[in-house]
Amino acid sequence: MSAIDKPENPAVAESAFLKACRREPVPHTPVWFMRQAGRSLPEYLKVREGIPMLESCMRPELVTEITLQPVRRHGVDAAIYFSDIVVPLKAIGVDLDIKPGVGPVVEQPIRSRADLERLRDLTPEDVSYVTEAIRMLTAELGATPLIGFAGAPFTLASYLVEGGPSKNHEHTKALMYGDPELWADLLDRLADITAAFLKVQIEAGASAVQLFDSWVGALAPADYRRSVMPASTKVFEAVAPYGVPRIHFGVGTGELLGLMGEAGADVVGVDWRVPLDEAVRRVGPGKALQGNLDPAVLFSSREAVEAKTREVLDAASGLEGHIFNLGHGVLPTTDPGALTRLTEYVHEQTAR
Repeated sequence: MSAIDKPENPAVAESAFLKACRREPVPHTPVWFMRQAGRSLPEYLKVREGIPMLESCMRPELVTEITLQPVRRHGVDAAIYFSDIVVPLKAIGVDLDIKPGVGPVVEQPIRSRADLERLRDLTPEDVSYVTEAIRMLTAELGATPLIGFAGAPFTLASYLVEGGPSKNHEHTKALMYGDPELWADLLDRLADITAAFLKVQIEAGASAVQLFDSWVGALAPADYRRSVMPASTKVFEAVAPYGVPRIHFGVGTGELLGLMGEAGADVVGVDWRVPLDEAVRRVGPGKALQGNLDPAVLFSSREAVEAKTREVLDAASGLEGHIFNLGHGVLPTTDPGALTRLTEYVHEQTAR
């Protein structure tokens, strides 16, 4: 399937979100939030009650409902497919679970060449529930675009090598520095798995994709360029023929923004640590930017939220394309009303 024969809803193609991704004039600055479908919503907690995280990602009707919830409540300009970055790893047989309060935990970490052989290719049949859910979603969303997503090779590798979340990534870096050939092969294998997962989402109807590199901010630029960027580039190049916007986001990546854009993204996500007018200087021309209100600001007064939002919008005023988002995911105890008000405020302030 290519950009030519991929079916597209004309109303979705003309949405403010996709126009901003393409750096075209927009009727207002589009808004969506990372982790908008999730723990901050009481309706989410209700439908997920008693259902483990990974199981909830494999139930198409439940995924559809959870993905739609923030669109209904907040009036955001895009939906983000509800899943988890380790879903494709689970789908190919990696023994892992998402433990509440901890995160993904891998039973047998990858530390050797023999361990690498456990990572087989991902096929569409492995994640047929994703295809089913996205088809259900696109039928319900109408003119609202759906963003597909996946974890980037470095972040997936970090979970696999560490065996779970890590503050210092000592095993990951030890492998990267100590056995660069094995490291390169691991990331290359993960790039293939990630690209296959994104292709399934695009072919089912996703209008854009975001690659989350949650932990890559732990690296210096030279290490990123040498040891990570080739795999991320491979993912972006694999989905390029579909013609959908490709977003790249990482946390603590202020020093990597230029390289992340160079890896092949159309849109570079920026966390709250770097103002957007500085971020555009680092990224360079030809890219839209996404971000970047500090998620913790939402716990302040309405006046403070609006003042900080105005700072973000002012910093974005000269950008070729801007998608308003938080600088990371919605925090679990965020008042949902604050997100609704924030969406309305951005739309009001930026209406053309």
